[in-house]
Amino acid sequence: MKRLFFSIVLLSPFFLHAQNMNGNKGFLITGTVTGLAEKSDVFLTDANNAADTLARTMVQSGKFILSGHVNEPNLYEINFGAVKKKSVIFIGNDAVTVSGNAEDLKSLSVKGSSSQDDFMDFQNTFNPYILQLNALNQFANSPEGMNKRDSIVNVSKGLITSILSAEDQFIQNKKSSYVSPFVLIVLSQLSDDVIALEKRLSSLSPLVQNSFYGKYLQQQIADKKVGAVGTDEIDFVQNDTTGKPVQLSSFKGKYVLVDFWASWCHPCRMENPNVVAAFNRFKNKNFTVLGVSLDKAREPWLQAIKQDNLTWTHVSDLKFWNNDVAVKYHVQQIPQNMLIGPDGKIVAKNLRGAELQDKLCELLGCN
Repeated sequence: MKRLFFSIVLLSPFFLHAQNMNGNKGFLITGTVTGLAEKSDVFLTDANNAADTLARTMVQSGKFILSGHVNEPNLYEINFGAVKKKSVIFIGNDAVTVSGNAEDLKSLSVKGSSSQDDFMDFQNTFNPYILQLNALNQFANSPEGMNKRDSIVNVSKGLITSILSAEDQFIQNKKSSYVSPFVLIVLSQLSDDVIALEKRLSSLSPLVQNSFYGKYLQQQIADKKVGAVGTDEIDFVQNDTTGKPVQLSSFKGKYVLVDFWASWCHPCRMENPNVVAAFNRFKNKNFTVLGVSLDKAREPWLQAIKQDNLTWTHVSDLKFWNNDVAVKYHVQQIPQNMLIGPDGKIVAKNLRGAELQDKLCELLGCN
């Protein structure tokens, strides 16, 4: 099961340029927060770039005012210098009021920003789910959970399905909210389905799609679509063990498993018997394998092919991690594979153990 490494609030290093402006053309934050020392420093920064200060002021008679201008709604932090604490807010050029106690900044009340309201809705909706996933992850890695991994994985999958359903409901209700693409970025870590992610983004308003977070997500989608299930294969040519060029598209009309591996990769060598078994079982049913090796020397590569009885076509440029095909498909770890259909579309990825034969049975039949 995947370990969840993200915070529900702060993720990637986003940034904006800002300039000081007054009046209703910019933001105006009026704060009343108890527990702050007189004339103590209060300043607003980008939530993921502490060096980007948008406004600064001092506490006077228990109050403070921050003003300035931002390009669009985004995540920011109100920093309270005297107590060395901060509070995250999601605002644009809004007039907002902030109230609460410096000892409990998580409970600060922020009024006057629809973006902040949506951000709070996001946290209230999804924080409980994330807490449950993190708890499952911790249990799975505990001595007691080691023997219950299958059931934990099933529970986790069901929980993720519920989260994605809640995500669809959230963005459909908030198509014009700048928070929606941010939510898509956060929750994209729960699914590898880049086509579904692209569909979710395209359902948002054009303005939001072209927002900072929207553009960031567009770039992430473009990167993730490389080699993604449901997309077209990216053709390549590389030499086989005899020096003869082999082109991926020459396998059109067949199911072909493009298998990234190397002689020096122990997990790859451990997985090879599963690939051999699948190849022998389905090679007469319009299926084959194309091995792409990330080796850097010819002899170990050829020796491993012979030792592991890998009797299909193999190619390599012997450039190690800089193998041209691996770079083209953004391969950063091995073993890794992708199953390409007769029409040249990728139908599955990273099929391990019995999963490979199960998928081939589904596609080609097991009789």
